[in-house]
Amino acid sequence: MPADEQPFPSVWARPQRRRREQPALSREQIVAAALRLLDAEGIDALSMRKLGTLLNAGATSMYTHVANKDELIELVVDEVYGEIDVPVLGDAAGWRAAITGCAHSIRSTLLRHPWIVSVLGEAGVAYLGPNLMRLTEAILAVFEEGGFPLEAADQAMNTVFAYVIGMSTSEAAWLTMLARSGQGEQEWAERLWPAAQRAVQDYPRQRKLYAAQRGQNLRSTRDGEFAAGLDCVLHGLATRLVPAG
Repeated sequence: MPADEQPFPSVWARPQRRRREQPALSREQIVAAALRLLDAEGIDALSMRKLGTLLNAGATSMYTHVANKDELIELVVDEVYGEIDVPVLGDAAGWRAAITGCAHSIRSTLLRHPWIVSVLGEAGVAYLGPNLMRLTEAILAVFEEGGFPLEAADQAMNTVFAYVIGMSTSEAAWLTMLARSGQGEQEWAERLWPAAQRAVQDYPRQRKLYAAQRGQNLRSTRDGEFAAGLDCVLHGLATRLVPAG
């Protein structure tokens, strides 16, 4: 069935074809090569033609598994989700510790592949991918174990994802810019400091914040801000969504 004739244009909605012969190129090989290309050169470098050249494969071999670039992105996004540490039930430290660990793993994974934040909203029905389905089920189970009714667990999970992706998107953009500049975080901050200092002269609160932050380790600061914000999110979810018992 051509991709443009499917009810939903997604690799996860398309019935898999039965093949009489094992193709020379596997889906796993295609996805692995696409991921290497994206990590090395970014989303703008990805094309079916370039990927075929890297794999030394013709169009027929490629399109046996992937109908178009959109389907390829769906597959690669789910491959990345497969790197996230899935929370497990029965954490002795409680549900908040389990979700905290998972949230940090999501952030770390997204920052290892910073191109991904630019396509998360375009990855079709990515939530049907097997790795994301497995992660979703595990997160829902942990929230339920913590006392959240199922619908509240779903709302809590979506809130955590929104926080993590929102924070990671800003960080990924920052790290991508640094990579292109060839500079480190601390070097960039010191070079920018005179301009930032001039910009905040008429804004006393921001001037005070900037002065306090100068010289801090920016990586540690980002880590700390993420952790503090996540703690606020989880505290708010527990207060609002867990029934009083």
